[in-house]
Parts: sequence; C-alpha cells; structure tokens
Amino acid sequence: MHIKRFYDEGLAHASYAVLSDKQVALVDPGRDPQSYYDFAEKHGAKIVAVVETHLHADFVSGHLEIHSATNAPVYISRRAEVTYPHTAFDEGDQVTVGKLKLVALNTPGHSSDSISVLVKDEQGKEHAVFTGDTLFVGDVGRPDLREDATSSGTRREELARQLYHSTRELLMQLDKDVKVYPAHGAGSLCGKNISSNLSSTIGQEVEHNYALQPMPEDTFVQALLEEQPYIPKYFSYDVALNRKGTEAFGKSVEAVPRLNKYASLQRGVLLVDTRPQEQFKAGHLPGAISIMCGKKFETWLGSVVGPQEEFYLLADSHEALEGLIRKAAKIGYEKNIRGALQAPTYGQQRSLHIDLQEFMEHSQDFTIVDLRNESEVKERKIFDQALHIPLPELRDRTDEIGTDKPVVVHCASGYRSAIGASILEKSLAGTPVYDLGKAIKDFEQPAAKAAK
Repeated sequence: MHIKRFYDEGLAHASYAVLSDKQVALVDPGRDPQSYYDFAEKHGAKIVAVVETHLHADFVSGHLEIHSATNAPVYISRRAEVTYPHTAFDEGDQVTVGKLKLVALNTPGHSSDSISVLVKDEQGKEHAVFTGDTLFVGDVGRPDLREDATSSGTRREELARQLYHSTRELLMQLDKDVKVYPAHGAGSLCGKNISSNLSSTIGQEVEHNYALQPMPEDTFVQALLEEQPYIPKYFSYDVALNRKGTEAFGKSVEAVPRLNKYASLQRGVLLVDTRPQEQFKAGHLPGAISIMCGKKFETWLGSVVGPQEEFYLLADSHEALEGLIRKAAKIGYEKNIRGALQAPTYGQQRSLHIDLQEFMEHSQDFTIVDLRNESEVKERKIFDQALHIPLPELRDRTDEIGTDKPVVVHCASGYRSAIGASILEKSLAGTPVYDLGKAIKDFEQPAAKAAK
C-alpha cells in the first residue's frame, strides 16, 4: 500500500492517490488532473476509482474529466444529489483497489453529504481514513457553508449537531493508530483552527483536537459556530459546479481570450490588476482593482469578485498571465475572464502616497477603515475610531464610508489594504484614499506591543 499526497498551497487543499497492485484510487482530486496521470504512469498503474468525500465549496474538482479520460467510476454519497455519472458510496459500501478495501462512513456535519473513507487491508486491519472536511488536524469542518433558510438540512446548528455525533460515534471509535488524512491544511477557510501538520492519527486527534474533547453536545455546537471565518463569494458557486461537473481543465484554460496589451477594453468590465503593489500604485488603469499575484490569489479573487462577474485579467508578463489563468480555473473563474493581457501603459493614474507623519499627528482628520476580519478586530483594535468593514464585504458597503475627510485603509500586513484602497479609489471618486500598507505595524496599541 502506498498513499501519495498532492498539496495545493494556494488553496491549502490536499488530495490523495491510493496505490495497490498497480491500481490507483484518487480521493478529492483538484481541477488539473495531470499530476494524477503522471503518478499512475510512473507506477505503471491504472486509475480505477475517484472518490469524493463531499461536494467541495473551495475548489472545482476534476472528477468528471478523470472519469471521461480513464473510465474510472466516481464514488460519492447519494446525499450529494449529483447529476453526472457516478456510483453511490454510503455507509458500509466498499471499493476494491488492489489488495485494499475503501469503506464509506457517512460522517455528516460539515455538509449533509460528507463521508469519510476508511482504508483496510486484506485482513481487515484499519490503516488510514480520508476525512475530507469532517476532521482536520486540530479542528473539524465548519457547518455553515451551505446554509439555506428554505432547507432545514443545511442549517448550521443542525449540521453542527450531526458533526458532534459523526466524530464521537464513528471517527473516534476507529483504532487509535489509524492515520488521518484530511482534505485541507492551515490557511483553508473550511475550518478556523486547522494545524499546519497535514496528517495525524485518530489517537493524536482524540488527545489534542479541541473539538474532540469531552463536552456536552450544546457546548460543542457553541464552540464550533463561534468566530468562524468569512465565506468567500465563490463557495456556493463551486458547490453547484461540482454537483454537475465541469469541462476539461486544459480545454477551458485554452478558451480564455489572450489579448494584445494595446487591445481596446470594453467599458464597464471589471479590471483585475495582479502586478506587485508598487507597480500598481505607480501607475494603473482607472478603476482597476489590485489583487496581487500571490499564494492566496485564488481565494482573494473569489472573495472580492463575484462568480457572475466578468473581468479583464492584467499581469506584468505573458508567463504570469498563464499561471494566473490556471489559478482562476481552480475555482471555476476562467470563464469569467473577458480577456487576459499585459497591463497597458497608456491612460494610467497613480495611487496617492500617505504622509505618515501627518497621519500620526492628526489621525482624527482621516476616516480610517479597518479591513480585517471580525476575529482579528475582536482580538486587537488598532484605531478606536476606525470603521470596520471586512475586505470581502467592502464593495457592497462603500456607501457606509463618509467622504467629508480623506480615507485611510489598513489591514494587518498590507496585502488586503492594497486591494481595499484600489476598490475605494474607484467608488469614492473625488475623495483622497490612502493605503497605510506595511506601516500598520507602527500603529499597534501599547497593550498589544507590551504583550509581545
């Protein structure tokens, strides 16, 4: 038996290949299937099964493309109600892979269709469990991603109670040395306290995971629901895509229009400029939003831009554009790209540069907007008079920001504030907008500094 982890740093997403006797089963594959094909070819093996632990919200899965290319059945819970060809995989169902058995465990809670997949050898010994978004290292999956007021089966309180029972009555009853392989690591928005470790054991989680400690059900529900991170705009969109399946990754990426940097751009279409912040601030097309290319580009793109919005994708090179198109495709946004091009040099405007000394001495003369998340503000206020609007909500709440004074935006490190400042440059036309950027480190409250 050999288990190979494939890890996508940008999405903090872990997928897996289980190899036994020249047969491979894939668990929770990402959008681009090539690495899985390469793995199978390297080992002279055949992909015989694709298992989905649930309908993923944070990325588009390549399950349908892999099925079309290999004829490997896709196994997923019937509760997912998918519309593509599949085999129902629920409590007690088994898939044979070489000398191994993959056994389905219904573990609802993160979502109603969540399953975990237990790996057993020929003697029936339990070796590993793929827990999807049900159990992470140090955490459990959040139950609030698919909430629909018209369906009681999606309500966060009900799902949290199901997760309480799934962990205690199923996962915690497995052998203590069973390896735990979750679908996400630290940085994923599918949990709030996920460890940077990518694997564990049932015994270690029972001992150290806060959510698996002895507690009444009501206490568990309360602890799980409080201070969950924001939900990106694209999450519900990706659930819908994964329910029906998407077209082949390469074909869809190739279909994105590549434009000459002198091309005429349609007015009213959003501009997403991915260049480094310094380049953007030195000169950019009016109305452009700065979402700098980085490790979390996909997440911020899908948090700031809605799944139904078209946009032009701008970068500083053709090579960067190709990588960014592929990143956008991982969350199903490649079809939103009206055109991809190098950032034009014509008609540019510069961002304003803040006078830090003036701001330090007269901060009361500015409207300060704090773009951090709720939990960050609760943990540490930086400016008492700041208006708090988390960045994912900013485009929908700009009318709350007064225009009688210059506006200064900040986050915790400068990445989010650059995005926020570019949004407000456009929406608060005529009002000076400044990005505090990395200088925010000089404005911590005395109590916060003393605590360090």
